[in-house]
Parts: sequence; C-alpha cells; structure tokens
Amino acid sequence: MRIDVYVPLLLSTLFGVAAPWAVRRLPPRAATWLLTCTAVVAAGTWAAALALLAFTLVGQIPLVASEGPWSAGVLAANDPVHRPVALICALVLLASVAGLAVVSWRRVRVLVDGWRECRELRAAGDLAVVDDPVPTAFALPGMPGRVVVSSGMLLALSADERRALLAHERAHLRRRHHLFLLVLQLAAAVHPLLRPLVREGAFTVERWADEEAAAEVADRTLVAHAVARAALAAKRAPQRALPATGGPVPRRVQALLTPPAPFRRGPVMVCAALMLVCCVSLAEAAHDTELLFENAMHTSAATHEQPR
Repeated sequence: MRIDVYVPLLLSTLFGVAAPWAVRRLPPRAATWLLTCTAVVAAGTWAAALALLAFTLVGQIPLVASEGPWSAGVLAANDPVHRPVALICALVLLASVAGLAVVSWRRVRVLVDGWRECRELRAAGDLAVVDDPVPTAFALPGMPGRVVVSSGMLLALSADERRALLAHERAHLRRRHHLFLLVLQLAAAVHPLLRPLVREGAFTVERWADEEAAAEVADRTLVAHAVARAALAAKRAPQRALPATGGPVPRRVQALLTPPAPFRRGPVMVCAALMLVCCVSLAEAAHDTELLFENAMHTSAATHEQPR
C-alpha cells in the first residue's frame, strides 16, 4: 500500500477550506450543487480510506484471517501500515460511523415531525397562515410541504414584500433545499472538518431562494427589502424549517443589491479536479490493499501445500 491511501484523507480535509472559497465565486444554485457533491465525495473517500487502513490491522486478527483465508503472520510482515496508525484510523472510523448514526436519527426525527406538522396545518394550497402576533415565516418540508406565515409577519410587510417573501419560501420547497442541507449535515457527521460546508450551504440555499424570488417578482431590490424587513421583525423559526431570515442577512441583502454573480468555470474545475484525484487515489489504494491480501492468501496456501 503506497501513499495513495493518504491522499483522500488530505484532500477531503482540504475541501473544508477550498469549497467555501469556490462557492463564493459562483451563482447560488451552482454553489449549492458544488458544495453537496464535494461533501459527498470528501466524506465518502475519507471513510473509505480510513476503512482500508483499519482493515490491514483487523485482517491480522487470527479469527478474521481464518475466515479470509489468509496468513495473519504474512500479512503482518508485509503490511506497510504501522499498527498505531491503523488503530487510530479504526477508532476514527468508529467515531465517524457513530456520528453518522446519531445525526441521521436526529435529522430523520426532525423531518418526520415536519411531515406530521404539515398534515395538521390548515392551509389554503401550500400556504398556512397562523394567528400569531409574533412575526415569523418559514418553509416546512413535508409531503407536501407548507409555507407557514404568521399574521404578525403579514402585518409587518407591504403587499409587494409579502409576495416576495412567499416566493422565497416556495422556492425552498420547490427546489427541495432541505435535502441539500441534510446531505451536508450527514457528510459533516462523517468528517467533522467539513462543517464549514454546512454553514456555507445554509447560506447558499437562502441565496438560491432569494434569486428565485427575484426572478419571480422581477425586482431584486424588492426582495432585498423584504428579506431585511422580515429579519428585523422575525422570531427564530423551528429547527425543521427553512426561514426567510436564515443565513447572514446583510450578505444576502448586499448580494441582492448587486448584479447576479456570473458562472465561472475555474472554481468548478478546481473542485472537480480535486474530487477526481481523491477517487483515483482511493481506487489505487484499494487495488494495493487487494494485492496485499492476495499475497497473504497465496503464501498461506503454499505453506499448507508443502509436503511434511
């Protein structure tokens, strides 16, 4: 096993820095997709590389080797991975699996609670207005989802601003932004150094919804005013919701008051190249590991066939 197995570990960590840099130079829709794809590749190659390194140690356990079958002694003699390194990788992998299980359980419960709440809401189409003087507005994912707005928020905005706000929330539901955030959160559970991607993803989905609303109402300034006024008046939305006031509001308003960001190939190509290197390196490492175990198998078989 050569250095190939360590490349995905290094690059997947680098994604935590490189991906946010790249997405700030892209339109929000492209940025969200790039973040999501990067997170999946980074978390997947991270976990797979840890598994390869850890299995070189697990394979030296006599009971495991007998099921192979390969020679535990030959594997130990030829294994280029130091035992402490393999042990650390095994422990980190177990922690990643445990983190993934915990976050998956929590997020599934949040989604299920959202679906139940959607069924209980009285709505006109996809809009549910709750009698609450506290201003709040959010998209509640469900089957189907609902846009929930309080009477206080409706009173705080003008008619045009209400139209922009509803367009923003409907964009969240239409583009399934909660699924993008779910993938990012699961990837960060596997690889904690990817948490910057979750924060950036929360911002890009809000910006994506802002741009969809601006296209629908044909007025970027109006959407900026609606976002700013809603943020000043709003109460914090439930955890399972996508609020109109999510993300750094000043950054969102500033982006809406400037021309839309053009699509740039450079950042996408950089991230795509890094993802490709990760995948190729992991494939090479898997091949090397396979050869390592095959050699231990052949040596074990040759030993048993020698005449006594």
